[in-house]
Amino acid sequence: MANGKRLTRSRTDKWLAGVCGGIANYFGWDPAIVRLVYILLTFGTAFSGIIVYIILCMCMPEE
Repeated sequence: MANGKRLTRSRTDKWLAGVCGGIANYFGWDPAIVRLVYILLTFGTAFSGIIVYIILCMCMPEE
């Protein structure tokens, strides 16, 4: 990575495991927007977002 940033789960901005907070921190977005988009995509794809969240939780290291 040229910018030196790593995609990690957030310790401070989390509700469950910090995945959405970590994604928001990495891209510089508002965490509430990332969570809202995640919820909409989860409901729109027959709850497959739950599986993606679990996989990301296991793969992303914590801050």
